[in-house]
Amino acid sequence: MSERQESGSTGNIKPSSGQDPPKKDVPAEDIDIDMEAPETEKAACAIQSQFRKFQKKKQAVKS
Repeated sequence: MSERQESGSTGNIKPSSGQDPPKKDVPAEDIDIDMEAPETEKAACAIQSQFRKFQKKKQAVKS
């Protein structure tokens, strides 16, 4: 048995086929998101905040 299996790791493991399954393109009109909703604005702010933190951390590692 490998060490990973012995340690009880249950992470997601991709199949080793070398190719990802094809992704469907969803036309923009099929996605119905209310861009004026307060919940949407809060979610966008939270996502942007996390992305900015990620970018700062990424730049700090390069320096």
